[in-house]
Amino acid sequence: MREFGYDRATDVAGAIALLGADPHAHYLGGGTNLVDLMKLGVEAPTRLVDVSRLPLAGIEVLPDGGLRIGSTASNSDIAAHPDVRRRFPAVAQAVLAGASGQLRNVATAGGNLLQRTRCPYFTDVTKPCNKRVPGTGCPARDGEHHNHAILGASVQCIATHPSDFAVGLVALDARVTVQESDGPREIPLEEFYRPVGSTPERETVLGPGALITGIVLPGLPIAARSRYRKVRERASYAFAIGSIAAALHVTDGTVTEVRIALGAVASRPWRARAAERVLLGAPVGADAFADAADAELAAAQPLRDNAYKVPLMRNLIVTMLSELAEAPGR
Repeated sequence: MREFGYDRATDVAGAIALLGADPHAHYLGGGTNLVDLMKLGVEAPTRLVDVSRLPLAGIEVLPDGGLRIGSTASNSDIAAHPDVRRRFPAVAQAVLAGASGQLRNVATAGGNLLQRTRCPYFTDVTKPCNKRVPGTGCPARDGEHHNHAILGASVQCIATHPSDFAVGLVALDARVTVQESDGPREIPLEEFYRPVGSTPERETVLGPGALITGIVLPGLPIAARSRYRKVRERASYAFAIGSIAAALHVTDGTVTEVRIALGAVASRPWRARAAERVLLGAPVGADAFADAADAELAAAQPLRDNAYKVPLMRNLIVTMLSELAEAPGR
C-alpha cells in the first residue's frame, strides 16, 4: 500500500473543501471496500478524508411516511431500524443479505452505493481491465465470466454491481441527496449510475468532490409489502448470482401497481421497467408473471458461461411475484 495523507472532516463543507484541494483524494466511510482495494493496488489515493464522524448517521421518518437515511448510517443500524423493517422490508432484507454481521457493523449507507465491482480482472492489477485502466481491454468476455452481466453490458465491460442494498432502493424509487461545491442536489438512484457504454470507469453521475449525504425513500404504501430475495452459490456470506426486490398490489384480480428491480445482472441495479409495463393492468397469475419476465429478459445478451442467469432470473421473477400475489394484504 502506498503512503497517503489523512484528514478527519468535522463538517460537510470542510470535507468537500479537503477533497477539492487534492484531485487524488478519496472519502473514507467504513472503508470495507476502499481499504481492500488500496491493499490490492487498485486504488491509490494520495489522501483520505474521513467522513465517518460527520452528523449524517440518522434515520428519520418524513412527513409523507417515507424515510431519510443518513449516508454514514451503518448497514446494521439500517437493517435493525423498526421503520425500515416495517415500511420498507425489501430494504431491510437486502441489507441483511448483503454481508456478514461484522461488515454490516462498519459499512455505511453511502459507501454501499459506491462499492466497486468484484470482477476478478478489476481487482487483479496484473490483468488488463477497461474499468481500472481504460483502453486495456476486457478479458472477462473470453475468460472467467460466470457471474457477469447479461443486461446493459457493452464490449468494454461486463462487470456487475455488487450491492444488494441498492437493488432494494431502486425498486422503491429511492433518491440520493448529494452535496457539491456549488450546493445540494437530489438524484433518483435509478439515474445515479451511468450506463456502462464506452466509459466503464465512470460509474456514477457524481461530480468531483461530491459527497453523498443521505438517501430518501418516498412514502409509498406499496413499499410495506415489498420483499427481497438473493440467490448465491453458498448459504453463507457471498455475492449474488441473481437477486430481486419487488412489490405488488392487486385489486379484484388485476395488477394495479408493481415495482421490480434486479441485481447481479448488470453494471448497476436494474429496474425492470419492461416487466412492470407488461404487468400493469394484467390479470394476476403465473402466466402474466412469466410474460413479464420474458419481456424483461428479451434484451439479455449472455456469454458462454453466464447463460444460466436467464432461466434463473425468469424463475426468480415468477416465484417472487407469485409469493407476493398470495401474501395477505397484497
